[in-house]
Amino acid sequence: MRDKNKGCIYLIPNTLGGESISDIIPQDVITSTTRLRVFAVEEIKSARRLLRKMDRNFPIDDCTFRIVNKNTKESELMDLLLFLIKGIDIGIISEAGCPGIADPGASLIHLAHTQSIEIKPLVGPSSILLALIGSGFNGQHFTFHGYLPKDRKERIKKLRDFEMDTKRNGSTNLFMDTPFRNMNVLEDLLNELGDHTQLCIASNLTLPSASIKTMNVMDWRENAYDLSKIPAIFAIGKGQ
Repeated sequence: MRDKNKGCIYLIPNTLGGESISDIIPQDVITSTTRLRVFAVEEIKSARRLLRKMDRNFPIDDCTFRIVNKNTKESELMDLLLFLIKGIDIGIISEAGCPGIADPGASLIHLAHTQSIEIKPLVGPSSILLALIGSGFNGQHFTFHGYLPKDRKERIKKLRDFEMDTKRNGSTNLFMDTPFRNMNVLEDLLNELGDHTQLCIASNLTLPSASIKTMNVMDWRENAYDLSKIPAIFAIGKGQ
């Protein structure tokens, strides 16, 4: 049971890129976000930019920002927890998409659960779900694997494991990497997977340049495009 005297954590979605938010972030989310004054963020500059997109006159200087990333210490999380215990609401802002999915935030959310603090996920874009529903692959049995290993041998092994899992179980395997490694991933996919393995590549989702295409690997070899500087989600699966 939630303690009504404690604050609440709002999980604030960010855009997946671009300048427009009017057709991506619902107005109710903007209203809930812009009344907050304490934020846990991965990067302060981009969080400030999102808040100013939501409200041109948002009082940035009246706000408290705390960095939450993979290097955040437990003592720093406890500092944020104190705001909540004192009855002050906090917003967690992702760099892109929704907090806690291939993004920091889960550690603070988990800590809040131990103190019976209310968690309110807000509606917004998730590149993972958008890629899944646009792929034509199995949407009832799927796994998101997050970022691939940096080491090429390990990465190739993972990709082959995903391919085998799809062949055996018909499941969808989704994964991603940083934009500067996307072409390495694409090269491994096209060189190491079977000709008839189905591959979906979804890039720049929600932007005017968005692309989501599903083809077998053999056809991708003839139709691959430059992914080197754009966010992308990859999926190996079977058509339904």
